[in-house]
Amino acid sequence: MILMNDIYKTYGNGVTALNGINVEIEQGEFVYIVGPSGAGKSSFIKLMYREIKPTRGSLLINNKDISEIKEKDVPLLRRNIGVIFQDFRLLPKLSVYENVAFALEVIEESPRNIRKRVMDVLDLVGLKNKSRFFPNELSGGEQQRVSIARAIVNRPKIVIADEPTGNLDPDTSWEIMRVFEEINNSGTTIIMATHSKEIVNTIKKRVIAIEDGLIVRDEQRGDYGYES
Repeated sequence: MILMNDIYKTYGNGVTALNGINVEIEQGEFVYIVGPSGAGKSSFIKLMYREIKPTRGSLLINNKDISEIKEKDVPLLRRNIGVIFQDFRLLPKLSVYENVAFALEVIEESPRNIRKRVMDVLDLVGLKNKSRFFPNELSGGEQQRVSIARAIVNRPKIVIADEPTGNLDPDTSWEIMRVFEEINNSGTTIIMATHSKEIVNTIKKRVIAIEDGLIVRDEQRGDYGYES
């Protein structure tokens, strides 16, 4: 599903964030991306939803090199990739329902289908009874659940999560991880950058460790391997 071939990323200030990355991720995998701060994890993640382009190398998703697609086609790419951020990025003046529905409205889905799909995903993340609430009326964990619902409402084949539990307390983090496991069990590929040693070591999945822009470890059911 995802294939990186000899990927390099050098920024305008001369900093090389990725230094020859080669990796393959299959459909339905759950992969943690770990490593010290400044190792290149964020660049690795951003490449996959075309926030940035590689300086050199190819990145194939479903056999299409996304580094070569035109800017006008990037929104179409992102319909098949759900992205979840540490800071939620919800629209404050929209309700929970409206925040999630927005992703379907932009692709002109029918109102009937929007309502059914939105309520289905809100049920999945445990927020069906708060569809009319606004972000400032929710806890941090509930806001992250809304961002997850928004990311999966289009039924993407890939979900990319960048430190999704970073701003949450431990109990809420475990609840969020159970949601991710359920999404993964439905066949969705999950790629999660995280600094949580406890989560990685408890919920065993594939671990890709990045240091100095290189993959230094790639293990099935791996451990975090760093002090957190």
